[in-house]
Amino acid sequence: DDDLIALNKPAGIAVQGGRKVSRHIDGMLAGLVEPGEARPKLVHRLDRDTSGVLLIARRASVAASLGEVFHSRHARKTYWALVAGVPRPREGTINAPLSKVADRDGHEMVVTDAEAGKSAKTDYQVIENAARKAAWVALWPHTGRTHQLRVHCAAIGTPIVGDGKYGGAESRLDGVPGSDKLHLHARSITFPHPNGGDLTITAPLPPAMIKTWQFLGFDPSRKDTE
Repeated sequence: DDDLIALNKPAGIAVQGGRKVSRHIDGMLAGLVEPGEARPKLVHRLDRDTSGVLLIARRASVAASLGEVFHSRHARKTYWALVAGVPRPREGTINAPLSKVADRDGHEMVVTDAEAGKSAKTDYQVIENAARKAAWVALWPHTGRTHQLRVHCAAIGTPIVGDGKYGGAESRLDGVPGSDKLHLHARSITFPHPNGGDLTITAPLPPAMIKTWQFLGFDPSRKDTE
């Protein structure tokens, strides 16, 4: 609309640049408007390997307004994930503070840290499961820590499929094509629109995840999943 652009970001593309990252969404934003128009601005972030809803503000004033919405946690984000195993109980809250540390190779990773970690809270619910092998899970983060959903899912013993960083070999599903790729999707976001009222934007699953859903017999068009 006149204030916002919403993208269904593909997995594998970074949102912002950094070391050894030359191709990213932020660097392409000028291509979304006519020459001479103000360059759009990012409102929030998604991990490189996470697909789904990404909001872009057309003007600095809209970016500032939505920045307050996200900072005050007035935006409700729903993520879909495929996890290895089935969480017990089937719905609940993961409340596990998180800290950033360096691994053996000096790369940054996130760990649960009850003493020194920053508060991190995620609600979850199992939507459907394939026996005890895997589950389609909806996730609602209350906080926005780096890699929060990935670490929280691994912390309860059901890592997100394809998340070798936090789930190791347990994140792979034998016999399931494509299970080496992260199965995490920013499904929808509901937030107060700058011009009034609430707006919900929903992103369909990417083709690779649809194939996995079909392989496991899940129906992503179900109406009771939001």
